[in-house]
Amino acid sequence: MNFLNVASSLTGRRWVGPSVELDRAAEALAQARGFDRAICQVLARRGVTAEAADLFLAPALRDLLPDPRRLRDMEPAAARFLQAVKRRERIAIFADYDVDGGSSAALLIDWLRQMGREATLYVPDRIDEGYGPNVPAMQALGRTHDLIVCVDCGTLSHDPVAAAGCDVVILDHHLGGETLPDCVACVNPNRQDEDGALAHLCAAAVVFLMLVEANRQARAEGATSLPDLMAMLDLVALATVADVAPLTGVNRAFVRQGLAIMARRERPGLAALADVARMDSAPTAYHLGYLLGPRINAGGRIGKADLGARLLAATDRHEAQALADRLNELNAERREIEAAVTAAAMAQAEERGLDAPLVWASGEGWHPGVVGIVASRLKEATNRPAVVIGLDGDEGKGSGRSVAGVDLGASVQRLAAEGLLIKGGGHRMAAGLTVARDAIPEAMERLGALLAKQGAGTGGAADLRLDGLLMPGAATVPLIQQIETAGPFGAGAPAPRFVFPDVAVSFAKRVGESHLKLRFGDGMGAALDAIAFGAYEGPLGTALSDRSGARVHLAGRLELNSWGGRQSVQLRIEDAAPADKR
Repeated sequence: MNFLNVASSLTGRRWVGPSVELDRAAEALAQARGFDRAICQVLARRGVTAEAADLFLAPALRDLLPDPRRLRDMEPAAARFLQAVKRRERIAIFADYDVDGGSSAALLIDWLRQMGREATLYVPDRIDEGYGPNVPAMQALGRTHDLIVCVDCGTLSHDPVAAAGCDVVILDHHLGGETLPDCVACVNPNRQDEDGALAHLCAAAVVFLMLVEANRQARAEGATSLPDLMAMLDLVALATVADVAPLTGVNRAFVRQGLAIMARRERPGLAALADVARMDSAPTAYHLGYLLGPRINAGGRIGKADLGARLLAATDRHEAQALADRLNELNAERREIEAAVTAAAMAQAEERGLDAPLVWASGEGWHPGVVGIVASRLKEATNRPAVVIGLDGDEGKGSGRSVAGVDLGASVQRLAAEGLLIKGGGHRMAAGLTVARDAIPEAMERLGALLAKQGAGTGGAADLRLDGLLMPGAATVPLIQQIETAGPFGAGAPAPRFVFPDVAVSFAKRVGESHLKLRFGDGMGAALDAIAFGAYEGPLGTALSDRSGARVHLAGRLELNSWGGRQSVQLRIEDAAPADKR
C-alpha cells in the first residue's frame, strides 16, 4: 500500500512506509522503554529489542571489538611488523590511493612515529600504474627495504608480491581469490577461508586490529610505553564512512568514537581539511562522507596520488594547511570533470535503458579518477548496480558501485576468472575492472546476468522508503538529539526519513546556484525551516515555490543547525507530494 496514498510524488517516486510488523515492534519498544515513538521506529527498523536498547544507544568499543586473532595470519603479521621495528629495519608502506588506503597508511605511520621509527610511503599513480602493487614498484621498494606492508591492496597481487625480493605483509579487505600471494601474512576478512563474520571491515579497521595485536604482543614482551590506539580512531572512522562500509556492529562503534576523537581537532591534517571545507559544527558521518572524503580522494583521482595519505599523516600544521588547500583545489577540478562525465554517462545509460539489472556506460577519454563517482551517481538515480568505463586505446578502465544485497565484487572477479575481463576485483559494494574495448558489450551483458541472479533490478527505482509521520511541533532539538543516539547513520544504517503531512509553505527562496530554502507549517502555530539541495530548477522547486496556498506532504531527513551558539531543527527535503484532500 502506498504511504499517504502517494503512488507518484513530485519526483515520480512511490512512497513506501514501515511495515505492520515494524509498527508493532516500535509500539512495543515505546511501551517497554518510554522512548519517543520516532526513536522507537528507528530502533525497530534496526532490529533492536527493548533489552538491547541501552547497549545499542551507547556502543562501547570494549564490548564490540573483535579479538584480532579471529583473522587468519594476524599473529604472524603483527610479529613480523614488530620484529622490523625492534631491529630498525627499513619499512615501506604500499597504499591504495583512496581514503581507506590513505587512512591505513597514516595509521601505520602514526604508530611508527610514536615508536621512534619512520617508513617510506608509496602510493601508485591511478593512471600510470593502476590499482594495487605492480612489479616495477615492488621490485624497486624491495631493493631498498626489508619489509613492505601493503594496505588496502595486495590480496590478488601474486606476481608483484613475488617480485618484491623482501618480506611482504598484506592488510586488506578486498575479495580474495582461490590462492593467496606468497608472503609472510595476508590478513583479510574477505579471504575465501575466512568465515565472513568480519567481512564488513574496511582496510583501516584491519590495520587497526593489527596494531591492537602488535601492542598486545609488545606488552607480552615487556614493553610499557606504547602508542595510544584510541586516539587513532578518527582515521578508522573516516575510512569506514568514506569506503561505504556498513555502520553496524564494531563499525558503528569505530565511527561513533572516532567522531568524538576528531572533534578534538588534534590531527593537523583533518583540522586543516575541515577548515577549508568550511565545517562549522562538530563532525558527523555526513561530513566524513561528503566533505572530507571527496577532498582526500581528489589527490588520487586527478592529482598526485599520495597527497591524501600525506595530509592524514602530517604533524606540521603549515604542511597540513598547504596540503589541504591543494586537495581542496583538486576537488573543485574533480567536480567539473565529474559533471561532464555524469551528463554523458546518464544520457548513454538512458538510451540503453534504466530498467536492466546493470546500468552501464563507457566513453572515450573519460577520466579514470571520476568513473567511480559517476557510477555512484548512476546507482543512486536508478537503484541498480552501475559500471562506468573510461576508454583509452584498446582498453577500458572502469569502476562499479552496487546496491544493498548485491555482491558486485564477487561477480566482477568471476568475470575476470572467465576471461571476459583483463583484470577485476573489489568488494560487495564497489569494484574496479580493466576490459578490452571490443569485449565490453559481452562482459557487461554477462555481468548483468550474474547480478540479476542476486536480485539486481528487482527493487523499484522509484520507491522512497519512509519511517513514519511527524508534525512540525514534534520536531524538537531534544528529539533530534535522541534520534542521533541511534547513529551514526550511513551505509547499512540509513538515517530515518520522516514525512510532515499536509503542511503549507510560507516562505521560499533560491539560495546558491540551485538550492531551495523554505519554511513550512501546519497552520497551528508550529513551523520548521527546510532546504532542498539542487532542487530549485526541478519539479520540487517549481511546486514548493508556489505561494497559492496549496498544501503538501514533505519527506526528508531531520538535522540540527548551529548558529550563534543556538541550535535549531531543519528538514533536508528529499521529496514532496500534493496533500490529497479527498
